[in-house]
Amino acid sequence: MATPFSGIDGGGAGGVAVMAGPVNPIDPSTPSKACLKNSALKSPILIFLFFHKAIRSELDGLHRVAIAFAATGGDIKPLLERYHLFRSIYKHHCNAEDEVIFPALDIRVKNVARTYSLEHEGESVLFDQLFELLNSNMQNEESYRRELASRTGALQTSIDQHMSKEEEQVFPLLIEKFSFEEQASLVWQFLCSIPVNMMTEFLPWLSSSISSDEHQDMHKCLCKIIPEEKLLRQVIFSWMKGTKLSDSCKSCEDNSKARCQDSGALTLLCQSMKRHCACESSRIGKRKYMELNCDATLSTEFHPIDEILLWHNAIKRELNDITEAARSIQLSGDFSNLSSFNKRLQFIAEVCIFHSIAEDKVIFPAVDAELSFAQEHAEEEIQFDKLRCLIESIQSAGANTSLTDFYTKLCSQADQIMDSIQKHFQNEEVQVLPLARKHFSAKRQRELLYQSLCVMPLKLIECVLPWLVGSLSEEEGRSFLQNMYLAAPASDSALVTLFSGWACKGRSKNVCLSSSAIGCCPVRILARTEEDTKQRLCECSHTSSVDGKSSFVHADGADDCRRSGKGGNLLVREDSNACPSAEPVDIQKSSCSNKSCCVPGLGVNSNNLGISSLAAVKSLRSSFSPSAPSLNSSLFNWEMDISPTNIGCLSRPIDNIFQFHKAIRKDLEYLDVESGKLNDCNETLLRQFTGRFRLLWGLYRAHSNAEDDIVFPALESKETLHNVSHSYTLDHKQEERLFEDISSALSELTRLQEYLKNTNHADDLIGKHANLSDCNDTVGKYNELATKLQGMCKSIRVTLDQHVFREELELWPLFDRHFSVEEQDKLVGQIIGTTGAEVLQSMLPWVTSALTQEEQNRMMDTWKQATKNTMFSEWLNEWWEGTSAATLHATTSESCISLGTDLHESLDQSDHTFKPGWKDIFRMNQNELEAEIRKVSRDSTLDPRRKDYLIQNLMTSRWIAAQQKSPQARTGDHSNGGDLLGCFPSFRDPEKQEFGCEHYKRNCKLRATCCGKLFACRFCHDKVSDHSMDRKATSEMMCMRCLKIQPVGPVCTSVSCGGFLMAKYYCSICKFFDDERAVYHCPFCNLCRVGTGLGVDFFHCMKCNCCLAMKLADHKCREKGLETNCPICCDDMFTSSASVKALPCGHFMHSTCFQAYTCSHYICPICSKSLGDMSVYFGMLDALLASEELPEEYQDRCQDILCNDCDKKGIAPFHWLYHKCRFCGSYNTRVIKVDSADSNCSTSNQ
Repeated sequence: MATPFSGIDGGGAGGVAVMAGPVNPIDPSTPSKACLKNSALKSPILIFLFFHKAIRSELDGLHRVAIAFAATGGDIKPLLERYHLFRSIYKHHCNAEDEVIFPALDIRVKNVARTYSLEHEGESVLFDQLFELLNSNMQNEESYRRELASRTGALQTSIDQHMSKEEEQVFPLLIEKFSFEEQASLVWQFLCSIPVNMMTEFLPWLSSSISSDEHQDMHKCLCKIIPEEKLLRQVIFSWMKGTKLSDSCKSCEDNSKARCQDSGALTLLCQSMKRHCACESSRIGKRKYMELNCDATLSTEFHPIDEILLWHNAIKRELNDITEAARSIQLSGDFSNLSSFNKRLQFIAEVCIFHSIAEDKVIFPAVDAELSFAQEHAEEEIQFDKLRCLIESIQSAGANTSLTDFYTKLCSQADQIMDSIQKHFQNEEVQVLPLARKHFSAKRQRELLYQSLCVMPLKLIECVLPWLVGSLSEEEGRSFLQNMYLAAPASDSALVTLFSGWACKGRSKNVCLSSSAIGCCPVRILARTEEDTKQRLCECSHTSSVDGKSSFVHADGADDCRRSGKGGNLLVREDSNACPSAEPVDIQKSSCSNKSCCVPGLGVNSNNLGISSLAAVKSLRSSFSPSAPSLNSSLFNWEMDISPTNIGCLSRPIDNIFQFHKAIRKDLEYLDVESGKLNDCNETLLRQFTGRFRLLWGLYRAHSNAEDDIVFPALESKETLHNVSHSYTLDHKQEERLFEDISSALSELTRLQEYLKNTNHADDLIGKHANLSDCNDTVGKYNELATKLQGMCKSIRVTLDQHVFREELELWPLFDRHFSVEEQDKLVGQIIGTTGAEVLQSMLPWVTSALTQEEQNRMMDTWKQATKNTMFSEWLNEWWEGTSAATLHATTSESCISLGTDLHESLDQSDHTFKPGWKDIFRMNQNELEAEIRKVSRDSTLDPRRKDYLIQNLMTSRWIAAQQKSPQARTGDHSNGGDLLGCFPSFRDPEKQEFGCEHYKRNCKLRATCCGKLFACRFCHDKVSDHSMDRKATSEMMCMRCLKIQPVGPVCTSVSCGGFLMAKYYCSICKFFDDERAVYHCPFCNLCRVGTGLGVDFFHCMKCNCCLAMKLADHKCREKGLETNCPICCDDMFTSSASVKALPCGHFMHSTCFQAYTCSHYICPICSKSLGDMSVYFGMLDALLASEELPEEYQDRCQDILCNDCDKKGIAPFHWLYHKCRFCGSYNTRVIKVDSADSNCSTSNQ
């Protein structure tokens, strides 16, 4: 792939780049001046750090003013004006990034830029919401002012995080992938993509937001960025100063050494400005004379505003040509030049849209505030976009598809655009122009036209002016330039000079229209001024009208050419593709010949990025419109047809992970709304708010960790998706800091609340208010912190809401495109496999409370499918059954309770398994018992393990029931534990008096339901009994301190014990106690296991159905591999309390068995694969065989072997013990044919 800057020397290599490792981020936190200076001079792209600093400074000022307004009130108009200015500046900053920086980056590094463009859209929505609030009628209410402050804070947080991410990810990539010249070109294109009228505000605002030293540094950086053309530099630096030319002359004279010592071009600029200062009075006189002369010579019927008709005619003429070109394509069937046709379409679309913007923003508001054609303009934009999409469809269809329908649609769409624009223009000419002629003077009309032209960016004006003037007659072109010159302020002299030179390029003949229009050529004025400044100094007091007139005399063409050609800086650049779409007429390249103007081109339209101004165009129309790259940029071409609406129509396993977003949004709304009520010092509300926040924080952390550890790496593993998730990982880090800030604020609020409570309680006791002033200060601090907390909650809501929206828009569709259903099921299993039981118990009611019943069912179906090999359904049943309504009410909302109950009921209704009680079984006769066993045996819906369990229990039911009958009859006699077997404490360490047994340390005994006896654990029971204890059926325990038998639970209910803990860990499902180890309950094994927890040091593999250490994430899966006996000791491994070893082949055995077995074996006893890396051992065998010499009769004999490691057959030399595989080098082989007749066994393989 070619480099996007092939026309620039020193360009880097092209192609798609992948972030092979972490890119060193740029520290955005208060960079030192020297560091910022050096970095910006070394990497032009870092001039954006100056922009970011100004934006941060303005945001901070706005937030402080908004907070002060919330506290004291006052006039909102100054604040509103400041909001409008900042919004306009930041919007165009984003548009220029979307148009220039991000498409260029997307060519070199894929999957990075789109996220940041989506963030620009989200920030535009925030601005919309903020201005909707500003335009409301509640400005005098306190809630309004607090909401304004919180929304301003949210906007500040969002933009600051966005810029920080750019500095950490985007800027280092631009520095790494683009050379110095390419970076300078990008920044120059960025500046040329901002509308002219905004540049006149943006650069002065930027200059005022940085220090004087930083201003000089940025000045030097711009000298390296702006092409070495004196006129271009004069335009930019005059904007940067933001003052009138007369003022800037004095400023330049006073500071010439400081400002111009670094560049000869700047020195000449200052001298040129002095020359203009010397002739200012003459120029003003000449200007006034021209205005009077113009007004006198023109007829009274001439109105400058009629110049709009010239634009209308040129646009209609170009659209008519495009329509004819579409018909010719249809008739000829030749679509080889379709790309050129598309460029012309794109150009005229930009012209139409910017023309519409100028009318909406400049002309119509001045003529009549209620007059609007915004709807017509928006419809035309949609029609252009449809035509562009149709052309792209034709291009993508190629020669393999019949293009007849495409061509027919193409002509039809072009005709529709032509008809709608003709009607639109006719209505404007009838309704608008008469009002403008009537109410505005000629001067005001010219000003409106000039302001309308300045709505466009420089790069578009460079193409539009020659296109427009080329379509006019000589008299119309002269009038156009004359009106532009008269309307432009004196500070825009360099800009008008540039415009005039560009306009003259549109003439087919080498004629300078400026000379005949204004009596002189501005370009030659600049050239003469530059030469004159080399000969004499400026003398402002000695200037006559004759001198002034002579300065505007039309110079000889050859002379002018020699003058401008000396430095080579005023010559037009030879950009053959400068305006590829702006060539409806034959525009010749400018050259220094007899009467032509020679002005520099911008040099921004010759790059190969294929970008246009439509990003800025779309967002200029209204306060919010999607800010996307150009129409033919590849940045958004993928997934542009995907929206959250049609996403929801599809059903994919991964979708259920995104269902968490719905619950997150619900809780974010709660935090945002309820945080506004914390000013009342309500203790109950603060406690509830804090609990809800802690729940959201914990669950969101689990969700983001799952994305960072599982989902994002899965995306990055696809070759085409590298770098797609890095921005979202940065989001998680920033959001974690926001949660921490809110947590700190809530802790401080709680402390102040406790202080106020204790103070009021003390005052009530002594009957007076001794600390009234101190109490008032505390209340003030509380209210101030509560207001700050409201803003923080607004910020976290905005940030997370935009984050999850971008995930759904950008990442969600990728799973359907790049992952099969099986892969998605595996991802879901990995995510929930790292989620502990406690988290699931909090998460499930929280998520289901935000979902409909249908969504709940779909989510649970997906979870059950992903956990089909596990005990998850069993755990879910036991958990819901063991959770009382009171417990649910204490931890969740009422809606959670009802939804959870519905889920439990649906699970019960789906289980039709026969579950008889002991009394029912005891009453059964033998025939009934056998019938029930057959019924269970024939039930195909039952899991085989469940079926075996039921049949075994039915067959032994009579004996079990007989054993149970005696203890149940004596229950009342032993309720106090006096004669009950085992009703005494047992000790794990008698010397230290530690309760427990040899197996566990715990402070209670369990009462076995099978025999009614008390034991410290199930192992103690099984050791002395002829049956096993079902610990999950345990319902009673005995505290070994007070010896009271009571319902099983984590603490002793006896008053004398005072809440004595039975153990540090208690599981209500397994009825398991442990007082010395870290234990967790796995909801998928439905057992308690030793470890810190799922997602910490263990995860549950859904296929193997076992908990494995995190380091075994890349293991070989075997379905239900742990649900078997140890191949060495034959004990069950799934329920074993001993540690289990995972073998490389995917089988398992006890760790102790593995250690004993490997003393004499190195192959798996099940599959015969090697148990580890045997390279050292096999090397020893190689040395041994090399030293051996077989008897002569065996040396040529071969044996057919099968390798147990690679499963390949081969031939090996004869040996009694060792046979090496020729494919993998393993000696783990077996002989399948003893004597082979192949004499070439040393080289042959099969």
